[in-house]
Amino acid sequence: MLTTVMIVAAAVQAPAQHAPALVTTEWLAANLRTPGLVLFHIGDPRSRATYDAGHIPGAQFLNPFVDLSAPPVEGGLRLELPSAEHFDSVLEARGISDDSRVVLYTSDKYFTPASRAFFALEYAGLRGRVSMLDGGLEAWKGEARTVTADLPAPPRGSFTPRLQKQMVVDADFLKTRLDDPGLALIDARDTSFYRGAETRQGRNGHIPGARNLPFNTVMLDDGKFKDPAALGAMLANAGATTGRTVVTYCHIGQQASLVWFTARMAGFDAKIYDGSFQDWARRTELPVVSP
Repeated sequence: MLTTVMIVAAAVQAPAQHAPALVTTEWLAANLRTPGLVLFHIGDPRSRATYDAGHIPGAQFLNPFVDLSAPPVEGGLRLELPSAEHFDSVLEARGISDDSRVVLYTSDKYFTPASRAFFALEYAGLRGRVSMLDGGLEAWKGEARTVTADLPAPPRGSFTPRLQKQMVVDADFLKTRLDDPGLALIDARDTSFYRGAETRQGRNGHIPGARNLPFNTVMLDDGKFKDPAALGAMLANAGATTGRTVVTYCHIGQQASLVWFTARMAGFDAKIYDGSFQDWARRTELPVVSP
């Protein structure tokens, strides 16, 4: 069963360490100037123009592919989590401290960078202190709320990284657990990749035992998440049932983060195979199912 996602205004009184994963525009409007709140508009160079044209007051622009990722290495895996030192430098410069409350939002329906940023920040040690704005910038502007082009200048924070390594699994973890009844392995890629009709990593198909829950099916057309009952049914159909540990993967660990976030909201012990299929496929000794 899906744990009810609490995104009501009563969450304003909740302690920061128990921050809801998802908050409403009403919640953000009421808490926008709360001391310790750090707000990020998530995007990349393609979506920077949207931020520059008008963002939620106080929001900083954050590119998770640079700010929250390890520097790329020739021949290495893409979009890997960075070191503690990297997190420390970037997050303190952005005004984050150990007791900060962080809220993320996206624009232009660019959902997976925001969920990836959420995952990376919790991994860095902010677990339970990060929330995502349901509906993103579009929901905020749709209610005629204020936007600005002003660039904030946050004071430097004081952050101590505490990497939550239990949130991540690797190929060695998975290969010995493919038949584990306590594990729900979810492939978050488009169905065409899951079924082996297309590939990006040299081998077609999916990891044995994985079920498919495409990342782009958990959202509504307005950019908000589907209701808890619908998401619960989708997760259950993908094998995520009570008592099971959920592990998600995709091409490189980006799309997987949105399904991970959905399972995280539902109260599951959820993890990401960060190497994802880019890592599994290059390990030719590991099996791949290609229906």
